[in-house]
Amino acid sequence: MPNIGPTELIIIVVVLILLFGAKKLPDAARSLGRSMRIFKSEVKEMSNDDQPQQPQGQIAPPQQPQQGYWEQPQ
Repeated sequence: MPNIGPTELIIIVVVLILLFGAKKLPDAARSLGRSMRIFKSEVKEMSNDDQPQQPQGQIAPPQQPQQGYWEQPQ
């Protein structure tokens, strides 16, 4: 992978300013930051979904069905 030196960085910044203008660059950077934050949170949420959840307490036993009016008492 090639190394990027200071002259290449200056050229990239100048090209960005020419393409987007000095007024739109802060908005573009802010939008990029928001997008990265959303992306990271979604990736974290997906990795949490893959992990099995630990039971937080005892599971209650199933309840017996209640006798309805259509059933005969035993």
